[in-house]
Formats: sequence, structure tokens, C-alpha cells
Amino acid sequence: MTEQKISEQSFVVTGMDCADCARSIEKGVGKLSGVQTCSINFTAGKLHVAGDVPRAIIVARVNELGYGVQADVENTKLAAQAPLPRAGLPGFIQFLLQRRDTTLALIGLIFILPGLLFHELLPVLGANNPLWNLTSMIALAVAGYPVVRSALRTLRINHEISINLLMTIAAIGAILIGAYTEAGLVMVLFAIGEALEGYTMQRTRDSIRSMVEIAPNEATVLRPCLDCQAHLGKEGYTGGPCPFCGIEEQRIAVTDLVVGDTIVVKPGERIAMDGRVLKGMSAVNQAPITGESIPVEKQPDAPIFAGSINGEGVLEIEVTKLAADNTVSRMIKMVEAAQERRAPVQRFVDQFAQYYTPAVVAIALLVALIPPLFFHAPFWNPDATTQGWLYRALALLVVACPCALVISTPVSLVSAIGNAARNGILFKGGMVLEALSKIKVFAFDKTGTLTAGNPSVIKVRSVNCLPEDLGCKNCDDLLALTSAVERRSEHPLARAVVRAADRRGVQGNYPAAQDVTALMGKGVSGQVNGRDILIGSHAYFDSNVPHQNNQCVEIDAASAQGYTSMLVSADQQYLGYITVADQVRESSQTALKALKAAGIETLVMLTGDNRATAQTIADAVGVTDIRADLLPENKVTAVNELLQQYQAVAMVGDGVNDAPALATATVGIAMGAGTAQALETADITLMGDDLRQLPFALQLSRAAMKVIRQNIAFAIGIKLIFLVIVLLGFGSLWMAVLADVGASLLVTLHGMRLLHWRGAQ
Repeated sequence: MTEQKISEQSFVVTGMDCADCARSIEKGVGKLSGVQTCSINFTAGKLHVAGDVPRAIIVARVNELGYGVQADVENTKLAAQAPLPRAGLPGFIQFLLQRRDTTLALIGLIFILPGLLFHELLPVLGANNPLWNLTSMIALAVAGYPVVRSALRTLRINHEISINLLMTIAAIGAILIGAYTEAGLVMVLFAIGEALEGYTMQRTRDSIRSMVEIAPNEATVLRPCLDCQAHLGKEGYTGGPCPFCGIEEQRIAVTDLVVGDTIVVKPGERIAMDGRVLKGMSAVNQAPITGESIPVEKQPDAPIFAGSINGEGVLEIEVTKLAADNTVSRMIKMVEAAQERRAPVQRFVDQFAQYYTPAVVAIALLVALIPPLFFHAPFWNPDATTQGWLYRALALLVVACPCALVISTPVSLVSAIGNAARNGILFKGGMVLEALSKIKVFAFDKTGTLTAGNPSVIKVRSVNCLPEDLGCKNCDDLLALTSAVERRSEHPLARAVVRAADRRGVQGNYPAAQDVTALMGKGVSGQVNGRDILIGSHAYFDSNVPHQNNQCVEIDAASAQGYTSMLVSADQQYLGYITVADQVRESSQTALKALKAAGIETLVMLTGDNRATAQTIADAVGVTDIRADLLPENKVTAVNELLQQYQAVAMVGDGVNDAPALATATVGIAMGAGTAQALETADITLMGDDLRQLPFALQLSRAAMKVIRQNIAFAIGIKLIFLVIVLLGFGSLWMAVLADVGASLLVTLHGMRLLHWRGAQ
């Protein structure tokens, strides 16, 4: 019996203005029969449902709760179908006019103005008029309709007390005691405040959604002319590829491109697809993808990322990935998925709010009843100078609304994640952001992380070379002869020799070797112009080929520095040696110095190389601790030991060979310039393959957690202050809701600062 696959559906939900809205939808849809799991990403506006439930029923439930469904999310571009909102007051007004509920809030604002002006702000004018009570009630009815409807639906469907219900109770109570203007003000200010939260949250999403626009929707492709109308009938041509036109440029949608197509990118154009350069040379700006500030020279066979900006040359590029799988699409999917992985602090706040709201209703009820019942305090308002405890309880409901607390964390997290993504750093969730902020020690793989991972020739020394002889022809001849053999090998050291020969211009001095044979663990041999050429290790030559003592001393000194020496002979006659070493990344020393400045005192290198090689690299980059001669499983052991000692450890590696250690560490950080493996295996990916992104990521995570703590403290503090004011009888309903709206706006704007955070100055 085969296991039935669980159906999964995704939706773009509209009309959510706060995290409480998202929880109501998640709970309401989760109650449907057949739903196995239901989760909603408030910051991305996406609902994910798993289970055997017809789509129409899910949409109906979302609509029943008072929200809309925009489109099916089959690809990331659909998330940005709605136009991005403008900034400032014009943008907010435009946002209000986009939906009926928010438009009603704007209309309510207009109707409440007379009552606010003549009853609340300037009563000394003596312009009291029963008409103002009527306009206030109209404002209450218009702006409050969506709020009351949502409150009752949430109560009926989810059986829970929502923030909207708190406001509904407060407004009804204000009507009962004759405070009509305050009742209208409560509802209008709350509706405007909710819309303001939705607007600012949508502005926050721009950093993610605008990533969709990095890659163009169309590309110029080289394809044969099909069914050419100009040549139909000529020489028997009846359709299909036109034999007269040949290959021509065609402008098509990127979704119609297939792997293997050739696209043409002109100077200054954005590159539409991931691919490989076939023809042309140009400097390409990869900053939108990798965060690199300097354009990268591209030539044939070089990889290209979608979303990069071409320089001054024309490039022909072979498409290597479909539009849905290119680097931009993967980045967007990862960032949106990251928003769904909540940080521990966010989960705590969300869970706290679930119990907090019902508790507020119970406390307000006690505030309204206990003083009148047990202390003979006034329940109703006996005169204009004394507030009854019912009024204070209603004000308590308003001031205790947890909007600011609930919004304080997600807006900060999504802002930080969006900022990081724009700088070529991908976080896999808020929990990773929080975990990175607590890291005490960084462990680094050596090859491909601290070093470039591409060995280079350091020295070429012929046996007939004199130290003072610069540009020695004998050394050039030794390099040319060695490259004639090594060009037949795929070993990394062989490629280093071939590259060095090409740079010196001696690559063609000898024909490629014949009968090339790899000597396992010893070297390689071959015939060049009838001579038997042998390239081997120092140990092998010590046993098989006589060579000079002074060269032995030089080779031993090179080995002590961590270099690899390749000795060369022709017909058993020793010719000299070549030393090769992996080069330290230019960014490594700068990055590690910045980490130390950020307070990271322990920087550990984990490598499979010998101690001497590791020490050379460590001295160059500033590593404080070395663990050498490690197999992959030994790296895991080393990470576990660091975890026991420091509790929070980040491991930085290439994302593939170091996968076990990356998974073991508190935070796994992958180098990789956007490779699929790196994107999928690590908690954080440095798209630019540049360690200098690491200090920025660390400082951003710390800044984000600092902002979150400040937001939570402010949200709770402002509640406590106004709670005291209300209980002492000095507050009013409209001042309470204004304080709540103001607190929500302030924590949102404070969190949004992380979108443009650039690091400590």
C-alpha cells in the first residue's frame, strides 16, 4: 500500500495589518476539516496549508475571517504583483484607498474631526452641538464596521478574544456612558493605527519584494527564425526553422528560456539568467547578488549570475538554469523562508500575546467591579470631574492592547534579514540572526575559506639558477618542461604549474608530453621530445634521484613554511624544483581583524593540512588557535569540543566538504558565491564569497537584537506608564488608543531602521 502524498497549497493573503491578524487566519484555517498543518508568514503575507482540503474552502474561510486571497504562489514573482507603496503621507493615503476597510477608516477620520476639535481639543470655544455627537457616531459606524466584524468572526470561528474585540468592547462601553466622541475616536484611531501598521510593514517588505525586480522579465535570445513569413514557399520552404534567415535575435520572456539557450546581453543591461559566458569579455557588477563593490572581469567559461549588471562589453551567455531555479529566485525563496523561521524571542512574544489579551479582559472586568463593590467607589461617571471605574476599565482595555509588543519583533527581524540579503548575506531565519548575535568563537576551514583554494606557484628554481639572476632562462625552461607534463594532469598542483607557465609565456615551448603516467603518492612521469621527465616529491627523489644538498636545504625550508615542493628530473638527471602553495584570501586578514575588534577573541582554524602549513596561514591572517591534520569527522569533534568550552560556536566553511562541521556548530556559515550546495546546507551564506561580509553579519545580528530588546522594553514601559495614568483617573479613551497607536508606530519605525543599517561608525 503506497503512502498518499499530502497536498500542499500556498496563498497570498491581503488585508493583514498586524501579527494578530495573521494568528487569527492561521487558527481559523487550521480548524478546517482535513487541514494537517497550517502556517502563515505575516511578514511575507503568505499562507501555507498542507492537507486534503479544496482550495475554494480555504479561500472561503480566509474571506469569512475578513481577509482576501490574491493569487496562488507557484513562484516568487507572484508575491510582488501589487505595486510597491510610495513613501510618506501620499503613500499612506494611497495605501488607505487601496482597500475598502482602510478607505472606511479614512472616511471615519473625516467624520470624527468636528467632535475631536470642539468636544475634546477646544471645548472652550463653546461650539458644542448635538450634531457633533451624530458625526462621531457615523465615524464610529463607518470605521468600526470592519473592526467589529473581524472581532465577532474571530470569536465565532476561533473562539478567542482578539485585539479587535478589546476595541469593540471599549467603544460600546463609551457609548453606554454617553462618551460618543470618545467612542468614535477610539475606533477611528485604532483603524487608522492598524492601517498604519499595515503600511509600514508593507514598506518593510519592499526590501525583499524588490529583489524580484533585480532580474529582468525579458531577454534577447539567439534562435533560428521560425515559420518565416518572408520566405514561405521559397525553394520549397514550408515552415519551421528558416534556412534563409539563420540565427537571429529575439526578445522573449525569461520563463520561455530553456537550459542551453544563448542570450545576448548588451552593455549596461541587467543579466536575465544564470549562465556561462560563451563569447565576449566585460566587467560585470555583481553587487545586487553578492554585495561585491568592485565589478568582476568575465571572459569565456566564467559563471554569470542573474541580476548582475553588464559593463561595457557585449556578452553571449549560455543559459544554465531555468528562471525558477536561478540565483535570484533561490535568494528570494530563501529570504521568504527565513521570515517563517521565527527567532526564540519572537516565539516568546507571540505566545505571550495569546494569553495576554484574554487576561486583559479579565483584569479590566475586575477593575470595573471591585472598587465599586468593595470600596464604594463610583461605577458610573457621577460628574464631569470624576471618572467612574467603568470608564477606567474601558481605558485599560485600550491602553493594554498588545499591538506594539506583537509588532516589535517581526518588523525588526525582517528588516535585518532584508538588509543582509541586499548585501549578499542570506540568513535562514530569525532564529539564526539571534543565534549569531550570541556567538563567542569562530572556527574556520582553511582551504577555500581563509585561502583562495587555488594553489599557485611560489618559486621556480633551476639547479643552474643563480640567486641574483633575475628572469632566469633556466628557470623558465624548467617551468615550460614541467608544464608540458602537467598539462596532461587534472591535479590542482598541475593546474597551478600550467597557469604559471601561461603567465610567463612559456606554455608552448615544448609539445604536450606523451605516455603520461601518475605514480600514486609519488608524482607523475611522461616523455617530452624523447626525454623521460619525472616530477615527484622530495621523499621520492631522496630515494631515487640524486640532487644537490643546497637545494635540499631550500626545499626543507619551503616545507617548513607550509609550501609543497615538486622536484623535476630528465633522464634521471635532476633539473630543479618548483614550490606551490595555496594563497591567502586578500579579505581574510581584514575580516579576522574586524572580528577581533567586534569582541571575538577566539578564532580557530580547522584543517586537514599539516601543522607547518596551517601555522603559515594562521600567522598571515591572525588566527589564534590551530587544529591541524583533521579528517572531516575530526572537525566535528573539534567543533563539539569548542561548543563544550564556549557554548556558542560559528563554523565557516565551503558548504560542501565541511557540511558535518557546519551542521554541528551553533551557526553554520558557508562560502560559495551563491552555489546551490552552499544555499541549501548552511544557516548563513556569504554570496560574495568574501569573509569581509562576516563582521557585517555579526554586527547586524547584534544590532537587530538590541533593537528588539529596546522595542519590547519601550512597548511594555509605555503600557505601564499609561496604565498608572488610567487607573489614577487622569487618562481618556482617545488618549489611550493614541498612545497605543503611537507606540506601535514608533517600534515599527525603530525596527525599520535596520533596513538601512550600515554598521558601527
